[in-house]
Amino acid sequence: MPFGREGAENRRRPRMAPKRTILHCDMDAFYAAIEQRDHPQWRGKPVVVGGLGRRGVVSTCSYEARPFGVRSAMPIGQARALCPQAIYVEPRMGAYAAVSKEVFEIFESFTPLVEPLSLDEAFLDVSASRDLFGPGDHIARTIRAKVQETTKLTVSVGVAATKYVAKVASDLQKPNGLTIVPPGTEAEFLAKLPVSRLWGAGKVTQQKLESMGWRTIGDIQRCSRDELVGRLGEAAGEHFYELARGVDPRSVEPDREAKSIGKETTFDVDVRDDEELRGVLLVLSQQVGARLRREGVRAGTVRLKLRFPPFETHTRQQALERATDDDLELFRVARTLLDQGRRSGRAVRLLGVTGADLVAGPQPIQRGLFDEGPDRARTERLHAAVDAIRGRFGKGSIGYGVAPPIPESDPKPGE
Repeated sequence: MPFGREGAENRRRPRMAPKRTILHCDMDAFYAAIEQRDHPQWRGKPVVVGGLGRRGVVSTCSYEARPFGVRSAMPIGQARALCPQAIYVEPRMGAYAAVSKEVFEIFESFTPLVEPLSLDEAFLDVSASRDLFGPGDHIARTIRAKVQETTKLTVSVGVAATKYVAKVASDLQKPNGLTIVPPGTEAEFLAKLPVSRLWGAGKVTQQKLESMGWRTIGDIQRCSRDELVGRLGEAAGEHFYELARGVDPRSVEPDREAKSIGKETTFDVDVRDDEELRGVLLVLSQQVGARLRREGVRAGTVRLKLRFPPFETHTRQQALERATDDDLELFRVARTLLDQGRRSGRAVRLLGVTGADLVAGPQPIQRGLFDEGPDRARTERLHAAVDAIRGRFGKGSIGYGVAPPIPESDPKPGE
């Protein structure tokens, strides 16, 4: 008999799910690395990419700039004070997006389970690819070699059984690093790392944990679940108990849909003029509309973001009767929200427009601001023509007569 009593028992015993193999791939100083690649004379020198106006911020910087204290999201003026000898350049989003496309094509040649986090970062689930391409560490090495061969850039990769551990691993040996965490060694790998490496542990939480004598993840591991829940509360206690041991059940989600699409800009000088603000608002609405159409979605809600000096931020929103991707409809609603949220003459530091509550598929389009009637086909033809002209000749090639030209680069660095 092929199966005895022991065999029958084994057949009834539930099978353990095989360990996943997750890669976290993160391009090294992506924007700055592209600039150094495309400008050989800048290689080996500190390069800072970001908005160059008075209120600009650092989008990213080369590794040569980091010993001076320059970091992403730092005000550009502070970066200049720390590293005046750096080469400062405006972002070239078109160039970065083209390289990103090459990189993601390499990722997708190994697995369809690719979850993009940004232009230069993604999770890959290669569990089902191991029979074809080999174990996770081999896949990671092959990806790194292909990225370097194709783009002349480097990518750091973490390999682990969970997204959290893979993300932590990819960051430990940058640039051009490869860190492998074998299944079952997650707790040991994490133990010596500071609590700042725990997802969800911001500065305030870090200070709270350290005040309790917990400075490393190993300190958290030595606490019982009940102790953590008692001292941190149920949600945080459960979260850190699991995470400190490398437990993260989240799956790689390749088809995550955007929940909203927005554009915003920070002014070099606070703006008080009503007409200037409305002109900028129209530009932002055009950019949001174009992105909605490109993604094949429509917005059911329009949201306005306003920041008054120094850092007073307000948001207002309005739900639409019918979802839309029409620039002028977005602008009409956003302008109403602007008039409601700001008294005339009050200075504005930041202005943003977002389309939220996105829906896919064909839906009736509301009349545009200057339409004579609800001719959906005519509106779609107009949008298609305008999008095609901008795609071929640049964003500033065509616009509505009441708006200033659209800047060639997006108003917010890094978007």
